Amino acid sequence: MNLHEYQGKEILNSFGVRIQRGIVAQSAQDAVVAAKQLTSETGTSWFVVKAQVHAGGRGKGGGVKLAKNLQEVEQISGEIIGMDLVTPQTSAEGKRVHQVLVAEDVYYPGEFETEEFYVSVLLNRATGRNMIMYSTEGGMDIETVAEETPHLIFTEEIDPTVGILPFQARRVAFNLGLSGNAFKEMTKFVTNLYTAYVESDSSLFEINPVLKTSDNKILAVDAKVTIDDNALYRHKNYLDLRDIREESAIEVEAGKLGLNYVDLDGNVGCMVNGAGLAMATMDLIKQAGGEPANFLDVGGTADAARVEAAFKIILKDPNVKAILINIFGGIVRCDRVAQGVIDAYKNMGNITVPIIVRLQGTNADIAKELIDNSGLDVMSATQFQEAADKVQQVLA
Repeated sequence: MNLHEYQGKEILNSFGVRIQRGIVAQSAQDAVVAAKQLTSETGTSWFVVKAQVHAGGRGKGGGVKLAKNLQEVEQISGEIIGMDLVTPQTSAEGKRVHQVLVAEDVYYPGEFETEEFYVSVLLNRATGRNMIMYSTEGGMDIETVAEETPHLIFTEEIDPTVGILPFQARRVAFNLGLSGNAFKEMTKFVTNLYTAYVESDSSLFEINPVLKTSDNKILAVDAKVTIDDNALYRHKNYLDLRDIREESAIEVEAGKLGLNYVDLDGNVGCMVNGAGLAMATMDLIKQAGGEPANFLDVGGTADAARVEAAFKIILKDPNVKAILINIFGGIVRCDRVAQGVIDAYKNMGNITVPIIVRLQGTNADIAKELIDNSGLDVMSATQFQEAADKVQQVLA
């Protein structure tokens, strides 16, 4: 589950991580009220207005702007709220902005130069350990840094059974070239950041940039946070942070129906029972010359109602030119699935795309007979290659 910047910062703050303070606003008028409150609480006279969408690169799309007075806060907020923000991480249509974060100015003048760093915490799947990735090149796309100057990216692997040790936090601060109070602040920042990552059961905490202010404080200017969905049962308070406006409408609807669905940019809809078989089915479609339009796991209960719901979800995608149903009859009998397909087809009555049904396992032969004798425009198959050939045939 992805979080907005302001939500991620709230979690960071709860674990003692210093943040750029801000207040979220739903309208230009609310933004002015938020700016006045920030001035009274922090003394800031300039403000940063940030679009709150689940996408990086907001500044490049005009979603992050500096306001030097209350009039500019109102004007800029009014321009950003309601816009379709296009960034390198959104589609060409962009994402509609429903709210902004009005944040304090932390780039104030002082005795020392400000510096920006990159710090993230994530799982290194190759080693099975958590990893702190950091760089002196903050405020830049980390992918660009990795490609052009990989020697400027450092990593610190953490044993999850032990946690981050003091010498590791100090090594991060040292490699970032810090000294004095900034060194102490960074060791505390990194330690608390790692604690926040672990205790919140997150899969990613990315802070870009981490700022060293002109008075040598270390704080998070941004926060990209992804919570592990599988751990939400342990953090019921985080459920309220979900913003379904930022998610695919089809995926949200499928979730309400209990279907595991991921929207893709292809032309062949998939309906499969089992995640592993679903992945293999997408490979099958690619080999047949098509592109999977979705990942859809109907689970072990592929009855008529569930199949019909899956059909409706798949057909909401106008790019779908064919549907491949690939069911392995282990927990569920193939003949029951076949009957479910037939009943769903008759109930809907308006399916205009070709359907290929591949059933294998318990009562697969009976299932094939049911499909072949149904009188419906449905093609049956029992072998993977046979299903692939029929997908290729209907796409030709």
